[in-house]
Formats: sequence, structure tokens, C-alpha cells
Amino acid sequence: MYSIKIAAFLVASWLSFASAQEFIPLYAKDKIPNSKGTDRKDSIANERIFRVANPGMYCYFPSKQENKGAAIVICPGGGYERLAYVISGIQLAKWFNTMGISAFVLNYRLPNDADLIENAKAPLQDAQRALKVVRSNALKWGIKPDKIGIQGSSAGGHLASMAGTSLNDISKIGDSLDQVSARPNFMILVSPVIDMGKYAHKGSKKNLLGPGADATLEAKYSPQLLVTKETPSSFIAVAFNDQAVDPHNSLLFYQALLEHQVPSSLHVFPQGAHAIALRNNPGSAELWIALCEKWMYEMDIIPIVLK
Repeated sequence: MYSIKIAAFLVASWLSFASAQEFIPLYAKDKIPNSKGTDRKDSIANERIFRVANPGMYCYFPSKQENKGAAIVICPGGGYERLAYVISGIQLAKWFNTMGISAFVLNYRLPNDADLIENAKAPLQDAQRALKVVRSNALKWGIKPDKIGIQGSSAGGHLASMAGTSLNDISKIGDSLDQVSARPNFMILVSPVIDMGKYAHKGSKKNLLGPGADATLEAKYSPQLLVTKETPSSFIAVAFNDQAVDPHNSLLFYQALLEHQVPSSLHVFPQGAHAIALRNNPGSAELWIALCEKWMYEMDIIPIVLK
């Protein structure tokens, strides 16, 4: 009986260790930009985060033997109203680990937070800061500074694409990271929100820009209009029958990448709706993860190891 208890304790301890991940705050408590300094706590329910008081990242590292030197910051979706941090965060992080990629699930501030001074800026500030934190720790974590990407699903895809196209670093807070690049080296977008104009996802647009946004503000937050020849390569997966976020969003972004000769990949699957996830996708949509992995090898994001 004693040995059974010991074994049970060891298993429980191992599971606790396996599930526990290091959380790295993006800022010192008194250095969070664009904040009124309100005393508040995170709000979490049903595997969703509805308020982020302390923006930061949960870190998922592969073993040293499997580390391929690449990293990715993951922006969970949720319409800029909440963060679906499990299905479009943790699950993807663990998948990236299987390929030897270090993954960081971002807890970014939501624009509906009453603590914010400028609501629309906060998510991008946090995404840029996250990329800087990863890049500044590249040597320590066995990451190549030019192999750091960003991934996003749904509204998280909008944030990821803004991070990949914005030419302005709005995350500077007067510390050593001000000199570190906030640009990702590649993007992976799944069912992304892109346009803030004709094809906008109404919920994401309202939550990010507020009601009655004018054409100038819409254009400022429509990343297909911000693409240049310097924009990083992108992998985009979307379903033709997505009724929540119009597939034209993905098409507009890919068209802009094509026009600026940025090597990228667009996959439009017949089925999948707005629920393309890591597993249990209908029909050919189940292939997106295999295609994405092949693309990362093809683009030399992760090296091909010859055995």
C-alpha cells in the first residue's frame, strides 16, 4: 500500500510539473504602457480569459535535443473580447514543440479593458513587446533571432498580421528592449480577421476600434493595406464555408503579399467553417497542420535534419 501511495504521488507530481509552464510578464508592474494603473485581476472562465491585468507569455520549450532553433509567439483568438487560450493557444504550443519549435502563448490586453488609455493600441503593444522579449532571450533559450514568428487564429490572426505589417514600434517604454526588433520573421494565420472595412468581422471591429470608426481608422488597422516587400512570409489556412469571418479577409491579405512579391502560401479548404483547430477538422482541412509543417521546412524556418 505504501509503495502504491508513493507511485501515485510521483505520478501526480510529474503531471503537475508537466502541466506547469513558466509565465513571463511583459512589463514590470509600474511600466505597463497605455495603462491608467487600475488595480484589478485577470478574469478567467470556461477556458477563456476576459480581462488581462498582467500581460505576459506562457512558455513552452522543446527538449534541448529536439530544439530546432525557431520560436513562435501565439496570439489566441476571441474576437478581441476574450482569449480562447486553450484551443487557439496551449494546444498549438504543444504541437509546435513536437517540431522542435519554442512556443509562447500570449496573454494580450483586450481593447474593452477600462484600464486602457488608447484601447486599440494595447493588443499590438503587447504582441510587439512579446516578440522583443523572445528575441532578447534568444541565446539563453537556444533560439535564432531571425527565426522568430507569430501565429494567430481569428482575431488573433488580425493581431499577428498587424505585428507583421506595422512599421511603427509602439511598444517602447524606455528600457533596454527599445533597441530590439519587434518584427516577426514569419506569420502563420488561421481563419484570420484582416480587413476592417467592407469584409470586417463586426464583433472584432467594434471591440477593437469602437463604434463608428471612420475610414482613416479602418485603414490604419487593415493589415492588407500595410503590406510591403519587407513583410515576412505567411502561411494562411481558411475554410471556404467560414460564415463568421469572411474568407475574403484571407484572400485580401494573400493578394497584397502576392503583389509585393512576398513568398507565401494560402490554403482554402471546402469545409471547416470558423472552427479550424489542431485536430478533428472535417475533410481536407485536417491536412492544414501537415501542410504548415512542410511549409516551415520549405521556407527554412526549421532545418531538415538528415539522419
